[in-house]
Amino acid sequence: MSVAFVKEPNEDQVEALPERDLGTDPNFVTERGLEKLDEEIAKAEASLEAARAAGDKIAVAMINRDLRYWRARRSTAQLTVASADTDVVQFGHRVQIRRPNGQVQSYRIVGIDEADPAQGLISYLSPLARQLVGKEEGETVRAGPTEAEIVSID
Repeated sequence: MSVAFVKEPNEDQVEALPERDLGTDPNFVTERGLEKLDEEIAKAEASLEAARAAGDKIAVAMINRDLRYWRARRSTAQLTVASADTDVVQFGHRVQIRRPNGQVQSYRIVGIDEADPAQGLISYLSPLARQLVGKEEGETVRAGPTEAEIVSID
């Protein structure tokens, strides 16, 4: 009987995993973001070797998928360096905002894969980053349910 008619996979078959979404937006990265992509590729390559050595076919399939993602992100990365000679917020800048209650928060506008809001790194596609880009110190922007004043741009 042909394997095509058997419902149970044999030991060499691994179910195909869906590819990770690469998105359609430009892949802008900071220097740190570019380094992070290289680190992810190196980490995945090391994990792949370990999974192959262990004979873990499911892990190999998952790591191969992630490796394809990271390599594609690296090949489309557009290193973008913020101009130091500007007074307006750009990709790569760190911006401090003051909330109405006086709380000052600091955010750096970075690429998609580098974003980590808990660490103050926000994607350039985030609503807050979109509000900040192109603004100057002293201007007010929408920041969640309230407004905030830009107090510094680094």
